Amino acid sequence: MRTKTKGSKKSNPSPAAKRGKLHHIVLIPGDGIGPEVTDAAVKVIEAAGVRVKWEMFQAGSEVALRQGSPLPDAAIDAITRLGCALKGPISTPVGGGYTSANVKLRQRLSLYANFRPIRSLPSIKTRFDEVDLIVIRENTEDLYSGIEHLVVPGVVESIKIITEAASTKIAQFAFRLARRLKRKRVTAIHKANIMKLSDGLFLECCRSVAKQFAEVEYNERIVDNLCMQLVTNPAQFDVLLMENLYGDIVSDLCAGMVGGLGVVPGANIGENMAVFESVHGSAPDIAGKGIANPTAIIRSAIMMLDYLGEAEAGKRIYKGLLKALQDVKAKTPDLGGKGTTETFTAAIVRNL
Repeated sequence: MRTKTKGSKKSNPSPAAKRGKLHHIVLIPGDGIGPEVTDAAVKVIEAAGVRVKWEMFQAGSEVALRQGSPLPDAAIDAITRLGCALKGPISTPVGGGYTSANVKLRQRLSLYANFRPIRSLPSIKTRFDEVDLIVIRENTEDLYSGIEHLVVPGVVESIKIITEAASTKIAQFAFRLARRLKRKRVTAIHKANIMKLSDGLFLECCRSVAKQFAEVEYNERIVDNLCMQLVTNPAQFDVLLMENLYGDIVSDLCAGMVGGLGVVPGANIGENMAVFESVHGSAPDIAGKGIANPTAIIRSAIMMLDYLGEAEAGKRIYKGLLKALQDVKAKTPDLGGKGTTETFTAAIVRNL
């Protein structure tokens, strides 16, 4: 039996150590259903025992009416300072109005890599089983540079920007991620048969980077052929690497194969900061009805926790989410359930 030396103290962790690290994170609820689903994510993170101090900033159409921009500069400054944000959907007008807040955020903060894992959820029935893809999208240039002008009435010119620097950077990100996650193959997506200079440059950069990662197989697909093959046999693909516009379209297509935008997460990664977001729209038609599905933002929050070194908490949340998705009374109507945002969130918390 151990004896206790006089004057010695029992070695217990401090209260701060028990509570864990305090993370300072920007929270942008967005508009439409954004505040409802981000609130669900905040509750689940808190229930998982992760300590967070949130700095909240309003964004969206109402903010644009008051300030001329849907995303205040103060929010961008805060992300620069803290290095991490969780963001709900922000409405973007079609054919006019203010510039997309998402594009502004990615360009101002140089969030050059959009990272969207596409994975089947066992309780969501879709046309394909066991889909497991990663879509990596360059996030700062291409046609999304927003350089367009009226040439003459009835003729508009929009300029596509592809640079060696950005193409090399996103290729390095894709291959490093493939190596870290032990993925077998990276496929570069292009339209270099038509856009020989711009997409040709992108391919040159991808090929050059691929030579540095001998353990990862590299191949290429023309974007239209890729779309056909994805909806025929998605299992042949692993990591998809592409320019901005192709990535925007293909990532939504892939989301449709696993249940839609309401169930897939998304992250925008820069050198020293990241913004994690739900990739669906603001759904104003159901805003305030309490039936919004928070799965996408919760899965994005799981990615954020991994980024912050809280992977174990993220794994617990994911297991809790999978169990809640099997509960018809708890999950939201779009998932085939009879519940609400609140009952679904409560089910996840109970499962923790």
